Amino acid sequence: MEDLRYSPETLVFGADYNPDQWSKETWQEDIRLMKVAHVNLVTLPVFGWAQIEPREGFFEFDWLDEILELLHKNGINFNLATATATPPAWLVRKFPEILPVDFNGVRLEYGSRQSYCPSSPIFKEYTRKLASKMAERYGRHPGLKFWHISNEYGDHVSRCYCPSSSSDFRDWLSAKYATVDAINQAWETKVWGQRYSHMDEIEPPRRSMGPNNPSQLLDFERFSSDAMIELFLAEREVLRSITPNIPVTTNFMSICREIDYAKLASLEDLVTDDAYPDPSDPRHHIIASLNYSMMRSLKKDRPWLLLEQAPSAVSWRNVNVPKAPGQMRLMSYHALAHGSDGVMFFQWRQARSGTERFHSSMLGHTGEDSRIFREVSALGEELSQVGEIVGSLVKSKIGFLVDWDSRWAMRAEESLPSLAYDYMTQLLSWYEALFDINAQVDCVFVTEEFDKYETIFVPTLMMCDVATSRKLEKFVASGGKLVVGPFSGVVDANNGIHPGGGIFQNLLKATVEEPWPLASGENQKISIGEKTYLANTWTELLTSDADEVIAEYASGPLVGNPAVTLSNFGDGAAVYISCVLEKSALQSIFSTVLRVPSTPEHFAEFVTRSNANFDYEFVLNHSPEIVSLRVNRGFDILANREIAGGLRDLSGYGVIILKRARESASERQ
Repeated sequence: MEDLRYSPETLVFGADYNPDQWSKETWQEDIRLMKVAHVNLVTLPVFGWAQIEPREGFFEFDWLDEILELLHKNGINFNLATATATPPAWLVRKFPEILPVDFNGVRLEYGSRQSYCPSSPIFKEYTRKLASKMAERYGRHPGLKFWHISNEYGDHVSRCYCPSSSSDFRDWLSAKYATVDAINQAWETKVWGQRYSHMDEIEPPRRSMGPNNPSQLLDFERFSSDAMIELFLAEREVLRSITPNIPVTTNFMSICREIDYAKLASLEDLVTDDAYPDPSDPRHHIIASLNYSMMRSLKKDRPWLLLEQAPSAVSWRNVNVPKAPGQMRLMSYHALAHGSDGVMFFQWRQARSGTERFHSSMLGHTGEDSRIFREVSALGEELSQVGEIVGSLVKSKIGFLVDWDSRWAMRAEESLPSLAYDYMTQLLSWYEALFDINAQVDCVFVTEEFDKYETIFVPTLMMCDVATSRKLEKFVASGGKLVVGPFSGVVDANNGIHPGGGIFQNLLKATVEEPWPLASGENQKISIGEKTYLANTWTELLTSDADEVIAEYASGPLVGNPAVTLSNFGDGAAVYISCVLEKSALQSIFSTVLRVPSTPEHFAEFVTRSNANFDYEFVLNHSPEIVSLRVNRGFDILANREIAGGLRDLSGYGVIILKRARESASERQ
């Protein structure tokens, strides 16, 4: 596939736009106010299929032609959705088999969005037809900047159990394993007498009498991710054939469990993300930082784009807390700091009816004389002055491993030592400890090489094949530092146990003799030197020949046994942490490994974007209170003045962007 890039001339600023919900008189007012707000790009018509094709084969493009021309005439560009996010009612009623079936065998009814089975050949064919119509009509429009295929794959329907999915699953298995004997071997179907004689005996793992086969469950997770990717590819190939020079994306949903984004991102030109941090969550900025680190890491050679965020409150949480004054601005700069080349919102004009009528928009029910519109307009004007950061990248020497296979393996079954040991909880706890010691990380994936990094953190990697273990051994032997968390290297690619205590025995010089999960509310102590910390949720009985025991269990049935070890391997070293630790313990270990101070900057974040000539250091205060921070010297491009390095008070939700020539960039004083 040709490598296409979306390279805006200035920072993108805009929103989803649904003009079909409004009169043409309202369109004129929208354009006027978009210009006031400095909007330069909108997304449309994401949910427009029924408006474009109100009945089969009859297309009404006039309204879309008119609004696109109006936007373009007023200097507002667009990314054009293929409008396939939700099928029209006529298609579903003509082919009811398009509707998805859930785990319990219930066919879901039409009445929301994403009313389709990802494996439906009928739905796929109709999406191709509509994508073709859109490309043929608008592919040469000068306002079109990139294609936006479907919308948020996997948000409502990610796993379907209908006959189409069953057939597609068997085809997927045939392509992977070739024979039913190979499937029996991979899934160890002799256990509980589940052996198959013919391929057509295999069904998706629906609701059954008890726990399903964990290897079958894992393969179904992989298949379901691939089915959505194939749905994306069906449209992408149509667009490529008609508009080969227009970049293609589909919007992600941060670290979504449902789809292997590392795989999907390799098939698109631009990574885009929909991000909705919860302003009521005191850790929302840490979760967002991890999400943004992954977005910018999916294509490390180019920026990404924040395609959706809320101007204030959303409408789908149990309690939808608004963003405080100044918080939306900070959250926008947060995405920019992590490599986004723009800030977009859902949506431009707040809907009067429907499920999102209480979801905040750039232009709310009260019109332009409102807090939200004033704030977004001020942000738009401000961003129009800092476009020089476009194209710059965030680079790090620290990797943070994210893996969908391990996440699926840890959640796809009941037959695990502890369901309380959660993949994302473990990732976030490690990331938070790194965040608090100001360690900027790239997310890395098992499919890539690791040689550009100096240190790699692996919070947990239940599933690890031989190729990945050898890559990690090579990384450490060449001088890298590796930190591995509990329950790692346990199973192979088929979800079968690695014999002897795990695949990392040679690298870590440690064998997990027995996993030792803790009961709910139970803690155990570990000792690091003279300090004592708490472990919760998970511990392990280790047999270790490590070069150094960093921590021992100091209470409970494992007292006196190693808890954290360090092993030299070639020119590098590997640390193994066998338990879930409180944040202060992780900070102590991580700061020692990285050789940085362990005292965190409270609620502060420092992120640097760079191009060939300049570094742009973002200093972000995620707290509503004034904080005193030690900053570098540089030219503050938001305040338009030079500032000296040293201690500086930063207002609540405050932002500084310090510009320095690359050759004069200094370490934090």
